[in-house]
Amino acid sequence: MADELKLADPTEIADALSHALRYNGRRRVHDADELMARIVAERLVEHLRRCGFRLVRCGAGAALPDTSRHRHPNADRQPDDA
Repeated sequence: MADELKLADPTEIADALSHALRYNGRRRVHDADELMARIVAERLVEHLRRCGFRLVRCGAGAALPDTSRHRHPNADRQPDDA
């Protein structure tokens, strides 16, 4: 899996943050102007870079790792259980 990770481009990170500031899922949030969302996203990316954070992207089709270490409540349930 480590071979499939690549350093994320700052523009991609800013785009993702800007989208998160403007949308809640697919629904448009009207309390964040598009220009303000872009400015905030770019400043956040720069701040994270200065603090030493490195964001990586998984390769296309790669499954995200499960780091929760919690079992799903229905993991042991059989299909015929009611």
